Amino acid sequence: MLTVWGRRTSSNVQAVMWCIGELGLPCRRHDVGHRFGGTDTAEFIAMNPNRTVPVLQDGGNPPLWESGAILRYLASRYGKGPFWPEALLPRTEVDRWAEWAKINVAMGFTGPVFGRLVRTPAGRRDGAAIARAVAALERKLAIAEAQIGAEGFLAGPEFTLADIQFGHVLYRYYDIDIARAELPHLAAYYARLTGRPAYREHVMLSYDELRA
Repeated sequence: MLTVWGRRTSSNVQAVMWCIGELGLPCRRHDVGHRFGGTDTAEFIAMNPNRTVPVLQDGGNPPLWESGAILRYLASRYGKGPFWPEALLPRTEVDRWAEWAKINVAMGFTGPVFGRLVRTPAGRRDGAAIARAVAALERKLAIAEAQIGAEGFLAGPEFTLADIQFGHVLYRYYDIDIARAELPHLAAYYARLTGRPAYREHVMLSYDELRA
């Protein structure tokens, strides 16, 4: 049995839970962080000294933190090709796109765009900074647009771990009130993601509690 600590509105928790759902693994999740608190307790700090979510524990193994590492752990232990190939070079290709997505897309969206627009009071929003952040993000999304148009998914013709690291932010990207670039392959890809039961269950969730 897997145990996850982290609130369901955390985008990093959503990525981990989506992966768990895709792999069909039993899991219990504890609401921790934000309005739930709990990250400053001695018990939580012993699991993750960074005091951040998610944290994963797999049976009696030591707790794991950092969402990217958790995703690779889950894929390595419970996944198989093409989701997480056994051969080094194909697996590295998936890992490369997953790392690219985390650094360039997830981090480029969550704070600079979502944080400034949704988690900042209207009177304190910097419209120019938001516009610059959206433009920077969409320069990276244009790379994904070309890759998905050529391959079908982010790391090739099949759904992989890279799509979880990339696709979990797209629900909020398409839901928030911004002007979006014309990226038809990305839009079609997102529509396909919304047809996945685990995506609907763990990613397509209200984030009203995060609004300033």
